[in-house]
Amino acid sequence: MALLLLVLGLRLAGAQRFDPQAVVQRNYNMARISGPWYSISMASDNLTRIKEDGDLRVFIRNIEHLKNGSLKFDFHFMVQGECVAVDVVCQKTDQNGQYSISYQGENKVLVSETDYKMYVIFYMQNTNNGTETRVLALYGTPSRACSEDRPNPGCTAYELGRSAPGAWSWAA
Repeated sequence: MALLLLVLGLRLAGAQRFDPQAVVQRNYNMARISGPWYSISMASDNLTRIKEDGDLRVFIRNIEHLKNGSLKFDFHFMVQGECVAVDVVCQKTDQNGQYSISYQGENKVLVSETDYKMYVIFYMQNTNNGTETRVLALYGTPSRACSEDRPNPGCTAYELGRSAPGAWSWAA
């Protein structure tokens, strides 16, 4: 079901120019992922973590590949009813496209698939006190994620807290 939601999100993000030959599923060039990205869709096996006020519900703004190979994520999320901008750095691991960070437990962040121009799918595995949560997040570039129907992202445009439980997207 989660994969179906992400595929639908990808299709809505502009699949009319999708080139399946450009899809990368291994041997990632992470420097090509650097730049502005916007949240399109998210799915999880624990919906509480990604619904309104969920601790894993984030709205990405930018991804930067650092010189040491780590990834810096610039995103917004809700903290006690306030939209807060946060930068986090995920440390590079020995595996291509895999990163780690300590937040609400231990996290593995992996690139699942990308075409570098239109979309990137991240898979995150969080382990906290023996409980594991898996999350898939679909991000699109500004040209794909924004349109006349979808305003330029920001806390107001996201209408945080107004999305359906279990998934989030911008209000159209």
